[in-house]
Amino acid sequence: MAREVYFVPAAETLVASVMKKTAVTTSWISIDAKGEVAVLDADKHAIMRRVQIHARDLRILDPMLSYPSTILGREKVIVLNLEHIKAIITAEEVLLRDPFDDNVIPIVAQLKRRLPQENLTSQGQGEEEEEHLGLRNDTNTGEENEFPFEFRALEVALEAICSFLDARTRELETDTYPALDELTSMISSRNLDHVRKLKSAMTRLTNRVQKVRDELEQLLDDDDDMADLYLSRKLIGACSPVSGSGAPNWYPSSPTIGSKISRTSRGSALTIQEDNDVEELEMLLEAYFMQIDSTLNKLTTLREYIDDTEDYINIQLDNHRNQLIQLELFLSSGTVCLSIYSLVAAIFGMNIPYTWNDDHGYVFKWVIILTGLLCTSTFTSIMSYARHKGLIGS
Repeated sequence: MAREVYFVPAAETLVASVMKKTAVTTSWISIDAKGEVAVLDADKHAIMRRVQIHARDLRILDPMLSYPSTILGREKVIVLNLEHIKAIITAEEVLLRDPFDDNVIPIVAQLKRRLPQENLTSQGQGEEEEEHLGLRNDTNTGEENEFPFEFRALEVALEAICSFLDARTRELETDTYPALDELTSMISSRNLDHVRKLKSAMTRLTNRVQKVRDELEQLLDDDDDMADLYLSRKLIGACSPVSGSGAPNWYPSSPTIGSKISRTSRGSALTIQEDNDVEELEMLLEAYFMQIDSTLNKLTTLREYIDDTEDYINIQLDNHRNQLIQLELFLSSGTVCLSIYSLVAAIFGMNIPYTWNDDHGYVFKWVIILTGLLCTSTFTSIMSYARHKGLIGS
């Protein structure tokens, strides 16, 4: 009897097919040091393999998860999460998520314009001439004129987010100040509701600005965190003869990195001494920290103006409330005086025999006069007591 043979697919094939079906692709855009752009539709596993980061770091860029503003320095990348700017920066390229978003399109244009280094060609041609100038001249000219690629990308992102938040703050100021002035001139339900919505928007914007400011402040307070952002320096250190290791094979060739490695091979001792120098990055971060702090000060001033307006409105409401209390006190006093007249009229209206009932013309006059004096004294006493207790103005 012939033996039946069944082919069972391998477990790895099943797992790969299931992952391929369930993987969700995301739009990314890659911009390299030459300004060349490539649009990518890749899932998170492809991005993790491309830039060699962990899933927990990539999860920070997930818009479905509410992560605060973050600037993380890893071994080979910088993970950037600033509001709508979600990017991964390496030593040679920038990966920007959701490049077709309305808020991200201007950032892509800025990266394409500012990332290419204009003097790369001149530096490459001058390498042979720099060989004869010595180590001192090389470090004084070449290193000072070259800004690392990752810092150029980081500067574009920080400038974009600071400008974005500052623009939102100016729009809020343009809407809030006239609304508050209108509310002080006429207190109505419509004006109160409008100011309430503006105050809620201001609170949300303040929290967003505060998160970015706190992240920059935390980064400035820690030199080690700033040193982690020097991707080119770490790559140069890995490729220098002092390190004893070769260049990582996952980096493509780059004239920028090549020129840095060439200079570092000649001045490796000086590079090692400057590994902990973060003054360049510190100056960059301080500039945008001051800008975002200025935006936060504008929002703080706006909040104080809203609080002053609320205090003014409360004073007005208290004044109106005191006027109503005074009116109520007047009406109550008048009611008491009228009740005295009613009491006198009720007494004279009783069927009780009096000796002066037959001739009471003069008695009526005296009753009216005495009752009026009693009502006046009662009204004066009530008002004096109210002024003494501060219920009405003097």
